[in-house]
Amino acid sequence: MTAFISHTSIDCRNAYELSEWWKRVLQYVDLPDDPNEPGHEECWIQRPDGGHPLLFIEVPEDKQVKNRLHLDLRPNAGTREEELATLLELGATQVDDRRTPDGAGWVVLQDPEGNEFCILRSQEESTAT
Repeated sequence: MTAFISHTSIDCRNAYELSEWWKRVLQYVDLPDDPNEPGHEECWIQRPDGGHPLLFIEVPEDKQVKNRLHLDLRPNAGTREEELATLLELGATQVDDRRTPDGAGWVVLQDPEGNEFCILRSQEESTAT
């Protein structure tokens, strides 16, 4: 039997606000025939080409501990440092710095609800070293 990942679900306190934040980060969009609105308890966003979607689902409890599953982001263009600056401007919080002197590694961040994610070097940066 073979399965595939349909989408990734993210528990949160405010599905609309968090989905809107991630739309800015990832340049994702709403489903054309089912736009997200304030008050929606489930908000679906996806890549403009229909690629891997994220589903934000409201839950009553706050996040308690470190995520067991998280997203690793890689810049489409530019550098990790440029993307890191943009993410911080959008409201991400830096939690840990795992960059190494040779330029490898990653930076651990949190979204506005405390969900961890990482920013890696761009493919171009990785290939250049």
